[in-house]
Amino acid sequence: MAPGAVGTRRAPIGWRCICALARSFKQGIFLPRAAHSVGAPGSRCGSSAAQSPDHRDMASTNTGSSHPYWPQHLRLDHFVPNDLPSWYIVTALFTVFGVIVVTAWLLSSFASVVPLGIWRRLSVCWFAVCAFVHMVIEGWFILYYDTILGDKSFLSQLWKEYAKGDSRYIIEDNFTVCMESITACLWGPLSVWAMIAFLRQQPSRYVLQLVISLGQVYGDVLYFLTEYRDGFQHGELGHPIHFWFYFFFMNAIWLVIPGVLMFDSMKQLCGAQSTHDTKVMKAKRKQN
Repeated sequence: MAPGAVGTRRAPIGWRCICALARSFKQGIFLPRAAHSVGAPGSRCGSSAAQSPDHRDMASTNTGSSHPYWPQHLRLDHFVPNDLPSWYIVTALFTVFGVIVVTAWLLSSFASVVPLGIWRRLSVCWFAVCAFVHMVIEGWFILYYDTILGDKSFLSQLWKEYAKGDSRYIIEDNFTVCMESITACLWGPLSVWAMIAFLRQQPSRYVLQLVISLGQVYGDVLYFLTEYRDGFQHGELGHPIHFWFYFFFMNAIWLVIPGVLMFDSMKQLCGAQSTHDTKVMKAKRKQN
């Protein structure tokens, strides 16, 4: 019953459940588990004390959830379902990634001032992907995070699809907005600079690689830990697509690859410092 609709006769609960399920199938959304009612003992979202104040303000006692996000009792007044299917959004995204990687690979061949090895060319491709993700996709988020929920542009639908694994992206979560703002404004432009630095063999290239990778690892660790502290309440824990692929795999990439590049940077910088120290010591010996 809508708030304030006193005296309105409610349909039987069985009929309401059937209607809710039919609406879900019509929108292309299947909710594998029934929504937890607020205050239900043992439910992941049952205690308001387990939620941050921002999330608590958006919660209501929806018994027939009309959205695919968790906690399922979230009140999303301006939610507009995607009109693009999930497979189309994911396929389009990875197609763009493929085009960027191929372009960067070719660029690293004919635009580099010196021949680059395979692994160094792959790192150029990585920074090209990072620049696109940070500046375009995450840049879109920090500009329109407060209107994504009701928007139907492709990037907004992309974020609404990803939010099935982490609803913090559609509830204006403070940490997420701040973290993505830093990522888009710092690591995006620096990734472009790192690409240029490797192609032009600039002395700053390994410093840039270290700074960007350290920032990415740090932000990703905080991203996972804050959700862990919240009890993984913003997505369906264990879901093969929304949890393991969207939330875990797509973010774990930004732990593994930057971690490898951090060690590579340290190796290169330590080697350069060692060479410099050796030259200094030889020069001092000659003077003596």
